[in-house]
Amino acid sequence: MTDLTGAVWRKSTRSGGNGGDCVEVATNLPGIVAVRDSKDQDGPALILARLAWPAFIDSIKGLEHRTEESD
Repeated sequence: MTDLTGAVWRKSTRSGGNGGDCVEVATNLPGIVAVRDSKDQDGPALILARLAWPAFIDSIKGLEHRTEESD
């Protein structure tokens, strides 16, 4: 299990006032990026290799684009 004790969590500036439906990201840990649900801060976190982070973000952006097209 990855130790996230030193993680500095931040929310996206785009999260706005949507009632807390956000994710938080910690990018200060060596070699990894951690993602968690802001409503469940003691719950599980998704751990990605730092090199995998850009591909992860690109895939999410692709999902958003496909969802917008289907609306």
